[in-house]
Amino acid sequence: MDVKRAVKQRYGQIARGSATKQQEQQAEAVAATIGYSQNELSALPEGANLGLGCGNPLAMAEIQPGDTVLDLGSGGGLDCFLAAQRVGPSGRVIGVDMTEEMVAKARSNAAQGNYANVEFRLGEIEHLPIEDSSVDLVISNCVLNLVPDKAQAFREIARVLKPGGRVMVSDILRRGELPAALLDDLDTYVACVGGAIEADEYLSLMRAAGLTEVEIISETDAADLLAGSCDCGCEISETGISIDDLRGKIVSAAVRARK
Repeated sequence: MDVKRAVKQRYGQIARGSATKQQEQQAEAVAATIGYSQNELSALPEGANLGLGCGNPLAMAEIQPGDTVLDLGSGGGLDCFLAAQRVGPSGRVIGVDMTEEMVAKARSNAAQGNYANVEFRLGEIEHLPIEDSSVDLVISNCVLNLVPDKAQAFREIARVLKPGGRVMVSDILRRGELPAALLDDLDTYVACVGGAIEADEYLSLMRAAGLTEVEIISETDAADLLAGSCDCGCEISETGISIDDLRGKIVSAAVRARK
């Protein structure tokens, strides 16, 4: 599977597209379901919420004024813009995304919202364009499951964090065996399901990278979330597997760690 090419193609199309009113409403509904408040969503530049997350990593991130925050797979910039409000003018937020169209969209959104303390960089999570020991907090929202080399991604996270720096990510994890048809299907990988790994393996990879205090602090069954998203649900249905077949086997988890 040429995973990276497929991911870039899929999310590039999303970034280039003009959302219909129905798609905007769906994105708002998904964001509300995974923990974003209406006040947060209404404060965003138009087009920042693409309805692609599986949680709200900022809800438990304990961001401090003056922090440098790094968002992995920043998309349209939703979490970056919310983080920017919390770090304040003395802080800094950096979004990294490997899709050129997403970076362009996020930069446009930042200009639209006058976010002077936010910047977006083109790059891969396995090879972050970020200096060593320069980040206080790493966040990510339903993106690390898309990375083929997760061990390298976690090593990069550890590299860029300052000593004592924190990690707070939302991601899709497995809690059981998935049907082989899903694991072998490129579309379901790109839809954040096929690339999900077992929760215990995920935590072990984080520890092996040098991260400590690694723990899952909350998790919910992700089947209903996927069912509510046409981007994910439709791809799964094309394999002949129903959402019900995934209940209890995939979760949306909030994972915390420290360097």
